[in-house]
Amino acid sequence: MTDETSDLNAVELATELTIAWLANPNTRTSADEVPAFLGKMHDTVSALLGTTGSSTETPPAAEYTPAVSARKSLASKDHIISMIDGKPYKTLRRHLATHGMTPAEYRERYGLKVDYPMVAESYSESRRAMAKKIGLGRKPGARKTDDGAAATRRTRKSADTADA
Repeated sequence: MTDETSDLNAVELATELTIAWLANPNTRTSADEVPAFLGKMHDTVSALLGTTGSSTETPPAAEYTPAVSARKSLASKDHIISMIDGKPYKTLRRHLATHGMTPAEYRERYGLKVDYPMVAESYSESRRAMAKKIGLGRKPGARKTDDGAAATRRTRKSADTADA
């Protein structure tokens, strides 16, 4: 257990014990005695847990060494090599999620630029081509194959609305 977690648990335990003590109908106490009892209860629980209340040290941040360099991770267009385990992936999002990270945290951990890609270039291009093929990204009503007829229909509609 870390000091922060133990200290937090000590506060929670002391609070719960104090609440239970006050909930007892046989306890006759004044409002002035409650803070002193709570403080004494916290000291007792902290001593039992083996922590001190004045512990303010934070553990040093862990240093992460990348499995490969940033240049080598982007060397291939077919995959991106993960800096966590050195394995190739087409997309890093799911891999990062299994490690409990977001792309921003990954970039920050390894000192990467904000524009560092999370998807391999060839995979991105194939997804882009598929999206264009099924018509994503076009404005509604616009058809690529029938440009002349669509333009004629639009001209007729605008002429009809102008007459009305």
